[in-house]
Amino acid sequence: MASTRPNPASPSDEPPPRPRQRTARAAIPVAGQPGTIRVVSVEGDTIHETDGATALARLPELLRQPDAAVWVDLIAPTARQAEQVAAALSLHPLILEDVLEGNQRAKIETTEGVVHIVLFHLAYGERVVASELDVVLGLGFLLTVHDVDWDPRDGNHLQGGIGPILRHGPDHLLWAIADDLVDGYFPFADRLGDAIDDIQDEVVRKATPDTVERLFLLKRELIQTRRAISPVREVFNQLTNRDEALIDANELVYFRDIYDHVIRLTDELDNYRELASATLDVYLTQVNNNLSVIMKRLTGVTVILAGIGAIAGLFGMSEAAVEAGNFWIVSGGIMALAAGAAIVLRRIDWI
Repeated sequence: MASTRPNPASPSDEPPPRPRQRTARAAIPVAGQPGTIRVVSVEGDTIHETDGATALARLPELLRQPDAAVWVDLIAPTARQAEQVAAALSLHPLILEDVLEGNQRAKIETTEGVVHIVLFHLAYGERVVASELDVVLGLGFLLTVHDVDWDPRDGNHLQGGIGPILRHGPDHLLWAIADDLVDGYFPFADRLGDAIDDIQDEVVRKATPDTVERLFLLKRELIQTRRAISPVREVFNQLTNRDEALIDANELVYFRDIYDHVIRLTDELDNYRELASATLDVYLTQVNNNLSVIMKRLTGVTVILAGIGAIAGLFGMSEAAVEAGNFWIVSGGIMALAAGAAIVLRRIDWI
């Protein structure tokens, strides 16, 4: 559907996200109810929104209308609900299978003229939590499937209402949701960068096993983050460089803007990964330096004690050492030599 696009508005204050039949995620505040179906449609000059069974029943009728613009939002749907929506939208079984299976990597696939995109929302609590978003763009509709831990309506573009966005077509709504999602990666990446800076400062001040444990945890988070974000680059590269009938030519410039943002993000993540590896090298260097200092000091102490022991052993075998006060002369000489050795070793920073 053609899009003459103004500056988009932002998310409404409607309920949030979903846990679907996917791998269990870390606990995050829930803002929506699992199994919720929301349908928003443009009908003439008005925007209609329905949910539940009523929304599902109206889908075929809405899609038959000329210039249909429908948004179907599923929050942690059951298998039965997903099958019903797929039937109403005439989706290929492979798309339904991918949506139900979850745990995909970010990707874009076109099946029977319908575009299926997988993206991830990232949250940073005690650890990185990736929440999958399935987006299906078809003729006259956009389907989103997500967990209860995230709601697309909370993004900047939809806060001012869905109507101004959806009136320009489902492809415009796809841009608005994807742009908000990608923009949300930047504060997340900045937080990872700050965590790396803190660990670097700790390593330089004093390298401890706790610090290196935090560093390894951060490296794992960087790998997980990169796994979620890096494939998004190829998603929008394909979206902007191939002839896709479902996306108006006027929309491509906006998708290219998202692509530029993703390139910047992946470059930042690569830099952070290199910094984390360099920090580990600095930690190992610090440990080796500390070991060298300890070995030097032990060597200095050994030189002093070995000298004392050698002289004491030599004169201890001689009866002359105990005659005419020689014992005190030898003992004084040994202490003087030991003190001299200690002064020399101190000056060269060995003790």
